[in-house]
Amino acid sequence: MPHDDSPTARALRTLELLQNSPGITADRLAARLGVSERAARRYVGILREAGIPVESTRGPYGGYRVGRGLRVPPLMFTSQEALALVMAVLEGHHDAADPTGPVGGALGKIVRVLPAPVAHPAEAVRRVHTKGPEATAPDPATTFALVQAATDRHRLRVAYDLGAKGVRPMEVDPWAVAVRHGRWYLLCWSHTAHARRVLRVDRVTEVTVLEGTFTPPEDLNPLDALEAHLAEGWSYEVEVVVEAPADLVAQWLPRSLGRAEPLDARTTRLLATTDEPEWYVRQLTELPVAFRIVAPRELREAAQALGRSLLAAAGHRTLPEPETFD
Repeated sequence: MPHDDSPTARALRTLELLQNSPGITADRLAARLGVSERAARRYVGILREAGIPVESTRGPYGGYRVGRGLRVPPLMFTSQEALALVMAVLEGHHDAADPTGPVGGALGKIVRVLPAPVAHPAEAVRRVHTKGPEATAPDPATTFALVQAATDRHRLRVAYDLGAKGVRPMEVDPWAVAVRHGRWYLLCWSHTAHARRVLRVDRVTEVTVLEGTFTPPEDLNPLDALEAHLAEGWSYEVEVVVEAPADLVAQWLPRSLGRAEPLDARTTRLLATTDEPEWYVRQLTELPVAFRIVAPRELREAAQALGRSLLAAAGHRTLPEPETFD
C-alpha cells in the first residue's frame, strides 16, 4: 500500500509499526518503511524528540517497542454502556463536566475516542448540571432523550408515572436536566398544567419529540431553579426567624429549605413549605445560631418532640411537658 513520502507521514507510520509489532528490529522496520536502516533509526529519533517513549533492546532478540503509558486499548462501548458510564461518573463527581479537573479530563479523553454515534449522547449527558455526591441513575436512553431535547429546544410529550395515580401524559418544554442529592430531575414548563414543573427522570416512562420549539428563560440556572422549586408547593407554610444575617443563613441552608429574607441587618425570616415537619425541623438544627419557629403549629410540635428525645438521650429523667397550642 503506498504511503505519503513526507517525513511526518513516515514518522507516524513508524509509530504505527512500533505499536502493532512490539520488538520490531531496525532492519524489519526499514523494510516496512521502504527506507534504509539509518533512516528508520532517524524516524525513531523523531518520535523520541516528540516525547513518545520508544524503548530499544540490543542483542539478537532486541528491537524497538513503545514504552508504557502511551497506547490505550481500543474502547468498544455500546451507546447504552457509554451513557451508563458517564451517568455513573456524574453521580460520584459533580465536576465531571469540567475539563480542567482530573475526573472531567479523564472522562473527556474517553468520550473523544468513542465513535461519533456513541460519543454524541455521552457528551450531551456529561454536561448535565449536578449537585451532591450520590444519585440514583434513571434509564440512560430516556435521560439522553431529555438532555438532547433540552439542548435542541424541542417540545416533548412525556408519559409521567404518578404511582397510585397512574401515568399522566404531559406536553413540556424541557429546560434542563439536573442531578441533585440522589435524584435526576427534568426542569420544564408544562403546557398541560400551564406552570413550571420539576419531574423525576426515573418516573418518565416515554418520550416523544414534537415539532414545536421553545426558548428557555433568560439567565436560567438549572440548579438554583430546582432548589427554589423544591422549597415550594408543599402542605405546611413555614416561617422561621433566624438570629443571623440573610447572607449567612443562605450559606448554611440550601435553597430547597426556603427563601431567606432579611428582617434587619442581624435577623432573617426563612420562608418555605414542607410536607414533613419532623424532617424539616431536623434540617433546622444545622443552624449554628438561635432561631424561633413562627409557623406552622406542626413544626413547633415536631421541634418539641425532637427536643424531648435529645434530652432523654442526654440522661434527663424529668422532661418538660409539651406546650399546648390553640
